[in-house]
Amino acid sequence: MNPNQLKFAKTHEWVALEGNTATVGISDFAVKELTDVVHIELPHAGKPISAGETFGEIESVKAVSDLYAPVSGKILEVNSALQDDLTPLSEDPFGAGWILRIEVENPQQLEALLSYADYQKECDSH
Repeated sequence: MNPNQLKFAKTHEWVALEGNTATVGISDFAVKELTDVVHIELPHAGKPISAGETFGEIESVKAVSDLYAPVSGKILEVNSALQDDLTPLSEDPFGAGWILRIEVENPQQLEALLSYADYQKECDSH
């Protein structure tokens, strides 16, 4: 996916909306900041989730970080392939490294998220 077509949360999650399904992942910036990712904890499909709510954790050799839902809805699917191989998170964070898909309750929530350019400015200021 082209990052310029995605929306970003300040907590480094990205969203691609297709119909009422949001694909969610974490940005290349976040993966680089974490350095060596060693584990990811994912939720179960079918679970309702609210924007801003923690849905899992990602662990690197440096730290454990929470993952936050950028939109509210029901978790449709998780990328279970990441349980066995975390390589896509660093090699293809905007494609094969997606983390989960959410059936979005309110697509207008995406309007509160950042464009890629604004997200990059946010990252540069830290």
